[in-house]
Amino acid sequence: MTEVTRIELIEWVRKLMNAEGTEAELDDMLNDLQQQLPYAEISNLIYWDNRDLSPEQIVEEALAARPIQLPPPSQSKG
Repeated sequence: MTEVTRIELIEWVRKLMNAEGTEAELDDMLNDLQQQLPYAEISNLIYWDNRDLSPEQIVEEALAARPIQLPPPSQSKG
């Protein structure tokens, strides 16, 4: 999948929030969002967040997320 614009991401979130499409289309949109955004729980922001976020706010929060970076394993010699 190619990278999409912020505007396209917002449109996908808006469609998901309004259930605009068939179940298969909505599933595909959610899968595409999960591939494009670093936020692992994008569906929680769309469907379960209690803050009543707009599509724009959801995309902004998801884009601001950064994966947790673990330190490299220690190189112990023994």
